Amino acid sequence: MNRIPCLAILLSLATICKGQSVGSMAGVAIIDRDTGGVLAPHYYHGSYWVAGKPGARYAIEIRNRLGERLLAVTSVDGVNVVSGATAKWDQAGYVFGPSESYQITGWRKSDAQVAAFTFTESSNSYAERTGRPANVGVIGVAVFRERRPTPDYAPPTIGQSSNQAAAPRADATVGPPARESIGKSAAADALKLGTGHGERETSYVSRTGFERMQAQPNEVIRIRYDSLDNLIAMGVVTRPRPLPPTTDPFPGSSDQQFVPDPPG
Repeated sequence: MNRIPCLAILLSLATICKGQSVGSMAGVAIIDRDTGGVLAPHYYHGSYWVAGKPGARYAIEIRNRLGERLLAVTSVDGVNVVSGATAKWDQAGYVFGPSESYQITGWRKSDAQVAAFTFTESSNSYAERTGRPANVGVIGVAVFRERRPTPDYAPPTIGQSSNQAAAPRADATVGPPARESIGKSAAADALKLGTGHGERETSYVSRTGFERMQAQPNEVIRIRYDSLDNLIAMGVVTRPRPLPPTTDPFPGSSDQQFVPDPPG
């Protein structure tokens, strides 16, 4: 099995709860870095969607839910966030220790810097500016379990027996969901969101080795995104109904029952 250089994260964060993240082996959530809030995932026609705000910086927060190391090969708009290559499963990614979590905040520029992820019009997205517009609007995480070292075999000697059975191993592979087509108006197409190549920021990682248990991902997590107006137009999100104005049945009567504060 080929070994591919991977990145070991140097900072563990813990900000998301299970109900706000998508995934089984790894939980994935999209964070609005300008507000610190988690973008709520909306499940619609087999896909999870989040509403991005144009101009806002965002992060992909990944939490390892297993008690072993995981590799997360991560893509935005069909582009690998570490190398900038058109995304494939066999590329480099981030390695997470048991129960570790981390926010991927941008396109990796070096071991010490990233270019921030920003929601922007698709025409200004990194993918479209580099000639790859076909997959703008989707974030993907391919999760791989680590191959454990095979113990050395020692033949039995006189006076000893070897009758311990090997434990069975089940590798459940979850492939990517089927692609789907959702109709949009021409106005919605014109305002479609993508991910821009933002300002440089400090973000440290180190290099580590990782041997995958299998060539196919053990889990693939996909989160699609667009502006709130577009998600409402597509029916992904229901437009909130305005609350009626508050009325008072006794507008001329004061509710004051106790000592008021002094002036000033």
